[in-house]
Amino acid sequence: MWFYPIAMLFLPLGAMFAKAGSGGWARFWEVASSPLALSTYDITFTTSLIATLINGLFGTAIAWVLVRYDFPGKRIIDASIDLPFALPTSVAGLILATVYSDNGWIGSLFVPFGIKIAFTRLGLGMAMFVDREEAARTLGASDWQIFWRVTLPNIRWGLMYGVLLTNARAMGEFGAVSVVSGNVANTTQSLPLFVEEAYKQYNTEAAFSAAVLLALLAAVTLILKEILEGKTRIEDKS
Repeated sequence: MWFYPIAMLFLPLGAMFAKAGSGGWARFWEVASSPLALSTYDITFTTSLIATLINGLFGTAIAWVLVRYDFPGKRIIDASIDLPFALPTSVAGLILATVYSDNGWIGSLFVPFGIKIAFTRLGLGMAMFVDREEAARTLGASDWQIFWRVTLPNIRWGLMYGVLLTNARAMGEFGAVSVVSGNVANTTQSLPLFVEEAYKQYNTEAAFSAAVLLALLAAVTLILKEILEGKTRIEDKS
């Protein structure tokens, strides 16, 4: 029963931690706190946070509209939301890089204003992005009041769960980010890209140190995920 998770998860993680700490704690900290590593932390965490906030805002709005209203083209919009999950992320990155490049359909519109999207942090962020309601309406509540005081409190754990997974996906995104960001050190190089680049350059200490940080973030995400899943199940039963 335990053979598979040990062989596929715990042993590789143990080997990674052992490799990262093979030079001692001082060396690990030196590599993990280098200027290039700190730059990747800033780029990854800041950009993923912004992308998560935007995704949470627009995702909630889209879900609200799709659930509550019927309109022409609703099924197409609903299906298009699942399209990124069917596409390889590198293909999605290539599409974004093409459309939002200086010569792209959308990117060219921003060039006159001095705004560059592809191969910048902005492009990187793009690669990472009812019964009680009716009772409230009969009592004179506005749509905003209904959403804020009735709907949001009831979906808060599910919403936080979705935001958590979105943030985890944004921080760990590689395929689309590697294409649309340009992987420029100290500018658009995210933490996963740093791991890949350091390993390719045979800088295994830096690669494994950054990988350990990603693993720790994944562990924290997993713990929070389990907590929020429990809260969501309790909310659904109530």
